[in-house]
Amino acid sequence: MISARTAPRGVSAAITTVLAVTLGAGALAAPAAASPLPAAAPAEAGTRQAPVPYPVNGYFHAAGETGFLTGRPYSGQEFRWTRFADGSTTTVNASVVDSTGTDVIMSGLGRTLRRSLVVTLHDMADGGRTVTIDLGPLNGVYVRAVSRDTVLAEFTKPDGSVELRLVTRTGDTVTQRTIDGIPPGASNITATPVRDGSVLVDYYLKSAGTPADWRTQFAVVDLAAAEVVSTHETEAYGSTLGEYSALSATHLAWAAEGGTYHTVDRATGTESVTDFELWEGERMAVALLDSWTMYGQASTLEGNGTGDTRKLVPFTAKSQASGETVELLDYVNTVRPGAGNTLFARGGTVAQGEGLYRIALGADGRPAAELVASTGQPTRLVHHGPQIMHTVDVTSPIPLKWKLSRENADVDLTIRHRATGESFRKTLHLYSESAGSEYYYGDGVFGITWAQIAAESQMGRDAEPGEYEWSFTARPQNGVGPDVEATGTFAAARGLSTHHDLDWNGSPDLLARDAQGVLWKQSTSYDSARKSLVAPHGPDRIGGGWQVYDRIETVGGVGTGSADFVARDTSGVLWFYDVTGNGYRATFAARKSLGGGWNTYDRITGGSDLNRDGKADLVAADKAGALWLHPGTGNTAAPFAKRQKIGTGGWDAYNQITATGNIGGDLPGDLVARDKAGVLWLYLGRGDGTFAARKQIGGGWQAYTDTIGIGDANRDGRPDLYAYGPGNTGWFYAGTGNWRAPFAPRATSPALTGNPAYNHVS
Repeated sequence: MISARTAPRGVSAAITTVLAVTLGAGALAAPAAASPLPAAAPAEAGTRQAPVPYPVNGYFHAAGETGFLTGRPYSGQEFRWTRFADGSTTTVNASVVDSTGTDVIMSGLGRTLRRSLVVTLHDMADGGRTVTIDLGPLNGVYVRAVSRDTVLAEFTKPDGSVELRLVTRTGDTVTQRTIDGIPPGASNITATPVRDGSVLVDYYLKSAGTPADWRTQFAVVDLAAAEVVSTHETEAYGSTLGEYSALSATHLAWAAEGGTYHTVDRATGTESVTDFELWEGERMAVALLDSWTMYGQASTLEGNGTGDTRKLVPFTAKSQASGETVELLDYVNTVRPGAGNTLFARGGTVAQGEGLYRIALGADGRPAAELVASTGQPTRLVHHGPQIMHTVDVTSPIPLKWKLSRENADVDLTIRHRATGESFRKTLHLYSESAGSEYYYGDGVFGITWAQIAAESQMGRDAEPGEYEWSFTARPQNGVGPDVEATGTFAAARGLSTHHDLDWNGSPDLLARDAQGVLWKQSTSYDSARKSLVAPHGPDRIGGGWQVYDRIETVGGVGTGSADFVARDTSGVLWFYDVTGNGYRATFAARKSLGGGWNTYDRITGGSDLNRDGKADLVAADKAGALWLHPGTGNTAAPFAKRQKIGTGGWDAYNQITATGNIGGDLPGDLVARDKAGVLWLYLGRGDGTFAARKQIGGGWQAYTDTIGIGDANRDGRPDLYAYGPGNTGWFYAGTGNWRAPFAPRATSPALTGNPAYNHVS
């Protein structure tokens, strides 16, 4: 039901109630109308600025002609105003903020907007000029800021009735003006930002009866007249407007919980309702530009973690005059009114990506969206690549993994063995809520273990070695953007050396001994942003007493499973440590003696397969300069076979040798050696336990006390190198696969730097 009346503008002062309140500076002056909102600055003809940066995790609060306000979701005191002109930002320190739909923003220090008794109005177009209004002495509750010096506030009178007033501060003087037409029994008043000098307010009303019935009423308030000019009632209770309402010169619109979208023609009072059948608690985003009503399912691009496969309603404009519809955004999260009959929406389009869009009517009278601030992220679903070892161990719990730009996708995965033609197919439904999908690992990464493949396919149970093809089609669960297709290959083997992965979780580990003789295991992970190894958590203590060893060396997986290591004591006895990893933690069996006489060697390294038999080998240089190969057996009871001489002399020129795996891009089993001048040399393995002539990599490597062939840490199919030096410094060298330049430029690694310095790292 619409009721309307026209207030004579010339007598509006006659219905103004003045309540004098004394503040620190003196008595209040005579009543005054609200100061007008700042006028929209005219845009230069024919100019369009490029989008400025939008914070990736920034929640959109407000926008005006010159900029927009963002903050972190669920966290106050971190608000920033970003200028459209140059992307520069200004910090607004507050607990809560609110929008006027212009460059004026409100900030408060209460836990909620209504609990902010002291409110500050910031004119961001005027250098952040502020006006502060203290509602505490007035016994008022904040409702909405409406100009650079005026707010709407709710007041409860001594008899329990409610008034809505305009509170204005001019200098040290505060005046109040009562809005005529708000029912005395109104409660929980909220309001929209100002449109054409008016706001739309809503409130609860209690009807007579036992028990009392509650209903919601809406009112259009003319701010210049300080008067309600029309009202509308709805039977829906609990549909307070907040941000889910809009006002234009011709229409009203609001969205109730559950998906009903209401529009009212202000001239005729005709109401139309569209039911989008959303879940309880969900609503449609609401906006108006003249007679164009706008709606879209308010959501995040990433979804709610439940694996919901309902298709989102895109942000769409509909002409109430012709019925024409225009799709503006592929999805919308938040929409706010802007200055000069514009809107701003946080959302995305497949064509332009994520960010803040300005929506305005074009020369043809139809609305259009323009990206004005960009996160740089895509709205479409994107495949960021596989995370699969160059050769997969089918006995390992390490999953085959891939990374998408977001989690809410269903993936039709196929894996096929090229030689036999056997294949495995499964649809992986990804979600993270509660226990989550068994195929989802967080941060957009999904995957499957070989054990899961074997449980559902003969191909998985046969686990034939050789080359496999993989392909998938990823379908966005929310329907935003096209499907994504990807293909690739990997090799598979059984009992593959896991190099430096002691807990068998797919990421390398470091063994580090401190000055007290305590041995630590430091897990690492690859940080793609800094392109280096980092520590996901602190080191795990293995135990004390390790100062009895002068050499500790990781040697890869001797049997099936995680990497193992050897340690030589000062008397020359070599001890073997069999490590068991289960994908979460490493356990260490009691040491086994491999015999004495190992002090004939100056340098020992291991972990690479030099003779291409699929087993990790040990390489050692003796004091006379000869190089020896101890072939791996794959048997933890006797891990190495009788030694073989593979270098007759000259290896005493080196003070460090490191087995790296295939860093040269051809056969496995390469080696790097550092001479006494600090020059590092590459020895390419021939695949028979011997090496080609050395190639110089570069000088300056004497800066490091330890260099470790850590395996493929960044999952690009090429082994990498880790270097540790004095001053507790660490460096990561990514493998390139090119023997002429086997390592990319080094990157600082904090994997070990947060702990006391170590005297031995392997």
